Amino acid sequence: MPSARFDDILEHLAAHEVDFIVVGMTAGILQGAPVTTVDVDIVHRRTPENVARLLAALEGLEAVDRHDARQLEPKESHLSGPGHQLLATRLGDLDCLGSIDEERGYEELLPMAEEMSLGSGRTIRVLSLPALIDAKERSARPKDLAALPVLRATLDERTQQD
Repeated sequence: MPSARFDDILEHLAAHEVDFIVVGMTAGILQGAPVTTVDVDIVHRRTPENVARLLAALEGLEAVDRHDARQLEPKESHLSGPGHQLLATRLGDLDCLGSIDEERGYEELLPMAEEMSLGSGRTIRVLSLPALIDAKERSARPKDLAALPVLRATLDERTQQD
């Protein structure tokens, strides 16, 4: 697979007017954290209209389940619940999450998200650094705990610049 093009994935979703919040390490990267990640994680709004837009966007990305040899395409039923769809696309890996962090979905995360402009002028929502740090502390997964010092330092640096 060619190298992941996360900015193109986000542009594609925004062009399809999908309501989503970027979470995970991509959210940290977008806010200046000097870290890496292997996929884009989003929490999407699970309304029927938004799921339909997301499905259209995923079709254009040629998305398939990346852990199933049958290369199954995501369906409405997969994206309407709180579960996770771990997808491979022609632009890189994309995780479409119905919820994160103790079953918080799009609506619960929206007050903790910041708007960010893309190169095209479109805007996306990104989980704020304080909320991302909080979520990673609660998850307590080793990879999340390892990222916390860098995320905290990035937050401190951003706070000092304001």
